[in-house]
Amino acid sequence: MSTSQQPDPRDRPARLTVGVVGAGRVGPALAASLQLAGHRPVAVSGVSDASRRRAALMLPDVPLVPPAEVLERAELVLLTVPDDALPGLVAGLAETGAVRPGQLLVHTSGRYGARVLDPALRAGALPLALHPAMTFTGTPVDVQRLAGCSFGVTAPEELRLAAEALVIEMGGEPEWVAEERRPLYHASLALGANHLVTLVAQSMELLREAGVEAPDRMLGPLLGAALDNALRSGDAALTGPVARGDAGTVAAHVAELRRHAPQTVAGYLAMARATADRALAHGLLKPELAEDLLGVLAEGTDGTEGNAR
Repeated sequence: MSTSQQPDPRDRPARLTVGVVGAGRVGPALAASLQLAGHRPVAVSGVSDASRRRAALMLPDVPLVPPAEVLERAELVLLTVPDDALPGLVAGLAETGAVRPGQLLVHTSGRYGARVLDPALRAGALPLALHPAMTFTGTPVDVQRLAGCSFGVTAPEELRLAAEALVIEMGGEPEWVAEERRPLYHASLALGANHLVTLVAQSMELLREAGVEAPDRMLGPLLGAALDNALRSGDAALTGPVARGDAGTVAAHVAELRRHAPQTVAGYLAMARATADRALAHGLLKPELAEDLLGVLAEGTDGTEGNAR
């Protein structure tokens, strides 16, 4: 058996120099992942103290420089700034002449496709939209989580293969998203992931209020099973008092929430109505039980105790 070790990817000749504009949670992780694939991070920009610390942690020895200098040094530039800041950043970089012909310009916004990079395209850049469908912590664990992570990919057709190849090099799975579908794509992810955090945090707070000492330990197996069931079976996985049409139980829930955590009532009612609609549409909630249930939800919206009729 050969005892020779596989070469470290960092020892391979770099194929592209990589720069990061915006050292938030996403950019340094993607650059570190590209470094493992043999590319070479050469510059990063960051304004806040937190972004500078993050860059030092994730990309040690990579110099912090202004955005224009990042573009001057790098062949592949990651624009990892908040969505609302992206159009202005692109326009500013193009107007100042920072963009070079043939430069790969990649943004990671879920909201936008490649057209937001049109000012850079007119300056000769190659525009790619690569959005990782993942939440980031700003720590090295993010690089590991990119393995198998889906990326929403949008690019001009002639750059599609290049965009997908970059995703694969980062360990991800490319998923093509048409330009006009980007806002819907992003809304879908926000609905599932961002709101899930809010729901779980509220549930943990209420369990503590109910006297549960380890709400995370209680919720972990339950939520894991619910997520697995939902991904496997969709609406057929719906369970609980709303799907069963237990109007009295839902009324009691509303009354208790109004008493102990009134700030959660609106969210509970909205999710309960959405769940009832889906359960009805898929034959899980019997129509004869739905009337009382929907009455409870309507009363809860009016601020009454929501007693079942």
